Amino acid sequence: MEDSVTLDVDQLRARARLLELLDRHGRPIKRHRGIYLHGRPGRGKTMLMDDFFAGAASNRKRRFHFHNFFAQLHVVAHESGSIDKAIDHLLGHVELVCFDEFHVHDIGDAMLIARMLDALFARRIVLVVTSNYPPEQLLPNPLFHDRFLPTIARIRAHLDTVSVDGPLDYRTRAAHGGTGFASGYYRIGDAGDVDTARVAVSGTREIHASAIDGSAITFDFAALCGTATAASDYLELARRFRRWTLRDVAALREVPPDWAMRLVNLVDVLYDVDLELTVEARTSLSDLVADVPAVPDLARTASRLSELRQPESVTLG
Repeated sequence: MEDSVTLDVDQLRARARLLELLDRHGRPIKRHRGIYLHGRPGRGKTMLMDDFFAGAASNRKRRFHFHNFFAQLHVVAHESGSIDKAIDHLLGHVELVCFDEFHVHDIGDAMLIARMLDALFARRIVLVVTSNYPPEQLLPNPLFHDRFLPTIARIRAHLDTVSVDGPLDYRTRAAHGGTGFASGYYRIGDAGDVDTARVAVSGTREIHASAIDGSAITFDFAALCGTATAASDYLELARRFRRWTLRDVAALREVPPDWAMRLVNLVDVLYDVDLELTVEARTSLSDLVADVPAVPDLARTASRLSELRQPESVTLG
């Protein structure tokens, strides 16, 4: 991290703890306990992890967004029939792994994550993760939380938990614009009629797009988030299209929770690969996410969307 960046107390503490994972030559210390960074959105966890990762003197290190890694893990585990073989395929002989946005919301995913963590811990890989949740709040659904307690105990046994939860959401203080994700807009207004197109995903399925123009793609919110799409679809499309527009986004309290959850996943994917996103919504960002029950990680989505440029309300189309 550059000296010109002013860090708050939590960030300074977390940076110092991360540096303890490296020897005096900057190499990962084998068999050292890892670090679990947690805190609310926009507190600098990813910045700290990425800076640490860049400074680690190793050619055997990997950094993943959790959506991306988990999508690959599903595919390879299904093909090989083994979590261990899937881990070997994805990680090889790495000595340092960084996961961004670690979370557990689904009991099926939780069981696969538990096996994945056991495989990582058994390999003595130095592990750093960021999360919006302390370990005790993973898989918060009271119907299933008790079944994940042994995994939470193993996380605590192998990783030191470090809070990065200062008073400011730094994304709300950042200058709007720039490149990548933040070069898009958050616009308010009524959506006009557009042509329709279809885009193939996973070889056999199709998703209705509003328009495709070279490396740019436009979706209606209902067509993308109101149908049975998944983070793996967004990852596949993100490799093919560099500029995204999502039209006619309704206040999320007015749509089913699974629509809102897909928006959370979409923003996560596009933010991590830093692709331009323009959102054309029916209401302000604060109203978009207001009074929405039972949608995990929505605060992170709001924080990330706050980085988009926000011109005066216009008629869209």
